[in-house]
Amino acid sequence: MSDLHDLQNRKTGLVQGSRLVDESSLRERLILLFTKWEVLLSLLFVFEIVLFTNLSPYFFDYFNLMNAAFTFSEKAVMALPMIFIIMSGDIDISVASIISLASFAMGNAAAGGADGAVLVLIGLAVGLGAGMFNGFFVTRLGMPAIAVTLATQSLFRGISQAVLEDQAYTKYPESFSFFGQGYIGNTVIPFELLIFAVLALLMGFILHKTTYGRKVYAIGNSKEAARFSGIAVDRIRFINFALNGLFSGIAAVMLTSRIGSTRPNIALGWDMEVITLVVLGGVSISGGKGTLPGVVVAILLLGYLKFGMGLMNYSAKVMVITTGILLLVAVLIPNFLDMVKANRKLKMQQALNP
Repeated sequence: MSDLHDLQNRKTGLVQGSRLVDESSLRERLILLFTKWEVLLSLLFVFEIVLFTNLSPYFFDYFNLMNAAFTFSEKAVMALPMIFIIMSGDIDISVASIISLASFAMGNAAAGGADGAVLVLIGLAVGLGAGMFNGFFVTRLGMPAIAVTLATQSLFRGISQAVLEDQAYTKYPESFSFFGQGYIGNTVIPFELLIFAVLALLMGFILHKTTYGRKVYAIGNSKEAARFSGIAVDRIRFINFALNGLFSGIAAVMLTSRIGSTRPNIALGWDMEVITLVVLGGVSISGGKGTLPGVVVAILLLGYLKFGMGLMNYSAKVMVITTGILLLVAVLIPNFLDMVKANRKLKMQQALNP
């Protein structure tokens, strides 16, 4: 009888222990979920939508939300390859100047009578060429990316400034306007937004589902270790810079088409805004960490934050300060969360091995 009682006690203890383990495991999974930067950004984005919906009757309007996408689609496109650049431990601060150079080339061709299709090809070719130019100096000559792109930032924009001075190209063919002002069919979905969505899916697949993406992560964590493991580090970095230039060319086509003119100061200051989007999305500035979905959420968060603040008549200075605060938070909080996760892991190990 005593043995039967002991057996029942052991079974009860095992069931209770199993329940405690399951509850602890569920709690740990929830903690891991809600400490992911992408999840925190998504929650903040939902809060932003609810807040501005209550503050302005014009915010949560389908037509307004779609049209607001025009204000950030070009930067969103530029941010996609910048993820690969920063993830690999590099930086490119010349992207806005590439837009200036590509837009200048398109404006010059338009003044000579080129049609819309030719202008698009020129914009893409100039952007790709500028990106390859950066990549050559960084990977073939071994120069620091910050030094190269700081120089080309001045060089690329300087070309358009030297030729145009205070003038502008304003005569573009009617067919060219669709790329920056058009809608998909009879909907109110901007063509620019479709371009961004397609490119985001493509780049997300490359980063997270291909060996190329895994190599980018490996390079960001340690270039030397990646080389010893047989990864062609310089070739991948060169491709990253080429893609960055190409996507800047795409953004140049979209922006020039949308505003219908080319001036030397076009896209001025966009370099830092694009890098801000990437870092806010959780990509480590030191490389090797981050996700593309996080950057997409950051793009939407910041884009609609500016839209909402514009509806509330906040000044541009307030928007800049708000963006700076978000960037600071984006740098500090992930590091803090990593420390919390490390401490919890250490405590669990100590509890299992007293």
